Amino acid sequence: MVVSAQAHRATAETEVAEAEDEEMDFFQDVEQLQNHGINMADIKKLQTVGICTVKGVMMTTKKRLAEVKGLSEAKVDKIKEAACKIMKNGFMTALEVCAKRKQCFKISTGSTELDKLLGGGIESQSITEVFGEFRTGKTQLSHTLCATCQLPNGSYRGGKVIFIDTEHTL
Repeated sequence: MVVSAQAHRATAETEVAEAEDEEMDFFQDVEQLQNHGINMADIKKLQTVGICTVKGVMMTTKKRLAEVKGLSEAKVDKIKEAACKIMKNGFMTALEVCAKRKQCFKISTGSTELDKLLGGGIESQSITEVFGEFRTGKTQLSHTLCATCQLPNGSYRGGKVIFIDTEHTL
């Protein structure tokens, strides 16, 4: 019994570490470019124009980066190259896309009929927008989904929710 509890604890710690690694991969500070040959003065220039992450560098066009005062086209090319090394972005094969799609699952709405209409429920790893006339159950559906997607179910261990209410219905 003690051995299985220790194994369970080790598995949980590994899962938490993997989740933190995923977050670290997503939000990589632009100062990491310094480790790839970009000087701190150029990094500060990026930060002054609002580019604070490596992903921000990747998403900004070379033309816009060249417009930053003090960054030449050669520097921009070097910055982009360093950002590519850090992000490891690139093309995905069909097998990689298929494997990523297999990680998606459906979250039940609490209504079997609505789940049927939606093809099994609300798809995970996506943004779902609900709109319509007032008093049709949009807020109730949202609250139900907020609760159900945080509950462990089978191999799913529960998740996190962001609820954005733009019409102050709460």
